Amino acid sequence: MSQKKWYQMTAEEIMQSQQIHPSKGLSSEEAQKRLDEHGRNELSEGAKISPIALFLNQFKDFMVLVLMGATLISGLLGEYLDAVTIIAIIIMNGILGFVQEFRAERSLRALKELSAPHAKVLRDGTLFQIPARDLVPGDLVLLESGDRIPADIRFVDANSLYAEESALTGESVPVNKHTDALNSEEVPLGDQRNLGFMGTMITRGTARGIVVRTGMNTEMGKIADLIQSTESMETPLQHRLEQLGKILIIVALALTVVVVIAGIVHGQEPYGMFLAGVSLAVAAIPEGLPAIVTIALALGVQRMIQRKAIVRKLPSVETLGCASVICSDKTGTLTQNKMTVTHLWLGGHVLEVTGDGYDPRGDILSSGNQVDIHNNLMLNRLLQVSVLCNNAVLVEEKTEAKRKKQATEELAISWNIKGDPTEGALVVLGAKAGTTQQLMGGQFNRIGEFPFDSERKRMTVLVDHQGGRMVCTKGAPDLLLHKCSYVLWDDKVIPFTTTLKQKVLAANEGMAKNALRVLGLAYRDLKVTDSYADEDEVEMGLVFIGLTGMIDPPRKEVREAITKCRKAGIKTVMITGDHQGTAEAIAKQLGILPPNGGLALNGQQLNQLSDDELDDRVEDAYVYARVSPEHKLRIVKSLQRKGHVVAMTGDGVNDAPAIKAADIGIAMGISGTDVTKEAAALVLSDDNFASIVAAIEEGRGIYENIRKFIRYLLASNVGEIMTMFLAMMAGLPLPLIPIQILWVNLVTDGLPAMALGVDQAEKDLMQQKPRGARENIFARRLGWKIISRGILIGLCTLAAFLIVLYQGPKGDAVTLVHAQTVAFATLVMAQLIHVFDCRSSRSIFHRNPLQNGYLVLAVISSLLLMLAVLYIEQLQPIFKTVPLGWQDWIIVLVFAGIPTFLMGIGSVMSKPAKRKPIRYGSAKPITR
Repeated sequence: MSQKKWYQMTAEEIMQSQQIHPSKGLSSEEAQKRLDEHGRNELSEGAKISPIALFLNQFKDFMVLVLMGATLISGLLGEYLDAVTIIAIIIMNGILGFVQEFRAERSLRALKELSAPHAKVLRDGTLFQIPARDLVPGDLVLLESGDRIPADIRFVDANSLYAEESALTGESVPVNKHTDALNSEEVPLGDQRNLGFMGTMITRGTARGIVVRTGMNTEMGKIADLIQSTESMETPLQHRLEQLGKILIIVALALTVVVVIAGIVHGQEPYGMFLAGVSLAVAAIPEGLPAIVTIALALGVQRMIQRKAIVRKLPSVETLGCASVICSDKTGTLTQNKMTVTHLWLGGHVLEVTGDGYDPRGDILSSGNQVDIHNNLMLNRLLQVSVLCNNAVLVEEKTEAKRKKQATEELAISWNIKGDPTEGALVVLGAKAGTTQQLMGGQFNRIGEFPFDSERKRMTVLVDHQGGRMVCTKGAPDLLLHKCSYVLWDDKVIPFTTTLKQKVLAANEGMAKNALRVLGLAYRDLKVTDSYADEDEVEMGLVFIGLTGMIDPPRKEVREAITKCRKAGIKTVMITGDHQGTAEAIAKQLGILPPNGGLALNGQQLNQLSDDELDDRVEDAYVYARVSPEHKLRIVKSLQRKGHVVAMTGDGVNDAPAIKAADIGIAMGISGTDVTKEAAALVLSDDNFASIVAAIEEGRGIYENIRKFIRYLLASNVGEIMTMFLAMMAGLPLPLIPIQILWVNLVTDGLPAMALGVDQAEKDLMQQKPRGARENIFARRLGWKIISRGILIGLCTLAAFLIVLYQGPKGDAVTLVHAQTVAFATLVMAQLIHVFDCRSSRSIFHRNPLQNGYLVLAVISSLLLMLAVLYIEQLQPIFKTVPLGWQDWIIVLVFAGIPTFLMGIGSVMSKPAKRKPIRYGSAKPITR
């Protein structure tokens, strides 16, 4: 007996194992002992990190250490403005990281709020209401409709009991609970019908249950443990920037050391060469890079808010841009989480029902034509029974809403259901045809009800109306048929023959195969004088009317969004706690399952697969059904092991561990729980899967913009280093003095680079396949573009310097200052021209250079700063410059334009690389 699982044990075995008196419960003394032994019934938050330690952790990053070194060097050079700027950048990034991590760790506190605050418990034979945290295993708990289950409970008494478990299991409708033992060894969480789980809600009925698990041992506790033990993934952007920082510091220091040594060897003054080398090192390390990345991401966040996506962690925007798989929960994410009647079967005919969710607007169609409801007795009777045999209520809610184009306030109307979602679907069906509860209430008066239970699988209501009484019954079609002696066929009541019953069963099977939840409806007319003893007498000789088929329908915009994802090379995977048949049917409707077939796995099959076996199948799988939170976590990690960048969407508590483990977690803002939102990096304010596509587009655009200004900054820095390096290796005078190098760095690394961070995306951005998870920041020839352009800039700057230098007397100080000024202007102009080239992955000729207005203004500002140094007399002695004449400007503009001209001609003449075709979903073809 001790080896049995809780759902396998009978109520008597549970009582014996927990040593409980069935009418008295535990004694107070025994309850206290068990509380001391098992601890409080609450979720632990794990080891807490002090806010100070959390803040200091933000300064351990390699790039931050590099910036601190740059701060020290700038201070030694007397560049206090640069030093203050760098310090401000470091502190800003530290505060930002601290806030993000502090908020992210609130997920467990939100999880604790799902626990019930109080519980009704029987102790010493007396009913008490106690804090739920004081519950212990063995406590006898009483529950009723509206109660939140305070711990994991094995039901021992249940009366028409239903529990809402969608947040934990993904089940789209309330689950019917019972007390019978389950014989199977392995039963999925959603099928453990004799257990109630902490944090879920009783929607109908009453029950008594015995607490079997408390605190961290509950199913909710297991999720809390998964959240604690799951490490947040480092984003690709963070990883690449760390790589970039290491490369920059090594290369910059190596080259500057070579430049300094070469200059000294060729007779330059050691102190001057030291200052020049340090200046080159400061210029070579783009200390503005973290700030520009932060600004680019922050502006992307603002655009995302306008597109209904709230970003909680800045780097997550970029991460979405390289996502190769989106793992999506079904209920409430891909579907509306609103049960809706979509089909009717009456007298051998199938009718379609249109409409959206709980909105009572819609039509009933036959072969595309609207049905004449008033002249259709079968349909009228079905609508009557649907509304009368029902306890749900359709509620109209009005909220103040602002229109986008006007400042006026107007009422926004939304519709919701109070009660069971299945009954709510029938109420909405009636409302679409004008058969409302208000109208029916004036004509019919309920005088009796026999509620639904798991054995009868039907519900019956007895109503009075003018001229008599009527029995209204709904329930499972296969069982309801046994109670029906007649059928309404072609608006006539005729005997229900075996042949007609077979037709009904065939229709029921056909609707079920399409993942519809099917209910049969029947009625019976009684006289006022008719008497009855129980439900069996009332529910006999019924007239069968027809079938209703309902489903939690897909969101309208989702199919198009999935198609866009597929074109962008992103695979969409459905992960749900719902039944496999329902999941596959929805997946086919949405286009998740590919035309040439795809694999669908359920929780039991996942349990039988090792991690290696799952890795072998995960590329071919598109649907996972009847899964637990542990399964979702396994799937995400398996995809990550296969090299995918995984986005995980969801709304329930059961999604939180996988959302935290994914490369980017996405929560639903409206239907999502606080736990899920706190664990997520991105929250969709409209619960719209299509907003993910917008986030992907933004993410890709932001990443490409980051690559643009990295290309610009590093090519410019390489140009500066090459100018000095070649001059020193050739034994030439310094083409640039330290203050000029720092000024070039300030002028060109500032506004133009930031303007590239808000550049418009190229048109074919969403036609490209996702970047590889391990792609280097310099991939796709970016490294070659940086080096080749930098060398060209360096050569042209040095050429301009030499032309002016050799025009004057050899060794003349005035001529040297003149040549250095020309080199300074050439270097700045070459970089300002180059910035427009960086807007395109091809060349400057492929995009309108005036399209980015911010960039045009930034370049003009930088140009004015350069001219100020050349022509303002007070600044000339500081920067060792002289005014340039028109002959000088011809030299400057010609040599500054040569790199862009040569690279542009090369791009036009070269053939564009053929793009690899994007396969449907997985990274390899599906083999069956």
